[in-house]
Amino acid sequence: MTLKIEDLTPTPGSMKKRRRVGRGPGSGMGKTSTRGHKGQGSRSGRGKIGAGFEGGQTPLFMRSPKRGFKNFTKKEYVIVNLEDLDTRFQANEEVTPKTLLEKGLIHKVKDGIKILGVGQLSKALTVKASQFSASAKEKIVAAGGSAEVI
Repeated sequence: MTLKIEDLTPTPGSMKKRRRVGRGPGSGMGKTSTRGHKGQGSRSGRGKIGAGFEGGQTPLFMRSPKRGFKNFTKKEYVIVNLEDLDTRFQANEEVTPKTLLEKGLIHKVKDGIKILGVGQLSKALTVKASQFSASAKEKIVAAGGSAEVI
């Protein structure tokens, strides 16, 4: 006898019948359709409760004390030092947020870039950034470059 695909059957007991609720009393799952009587679980949209809902009790996050303040208008600048610009850029090159990303000095332009005066600058560069510290601006101009606010 050869085995044919149409002769294959699942192992007895391995296939369960799908539960068909709300199909009358003969199914054994009629009337309340396995939802029980009354309560939140019996209603339509059953038990659609938000995360942290504790059955009407004041949720934990509301009971716990709150401290501090998160300033949602705060600007976050990426910091770049002059010594980094001196090592990565050639003389008379233009330094912009795009070139800083390409050279790997920064990973992301958040709300802008601030140039700080840490280190020395030995070459003239045209630096375009959101902000400059006073010492950074001074050192850029002293090296023969220019600091432009964008």
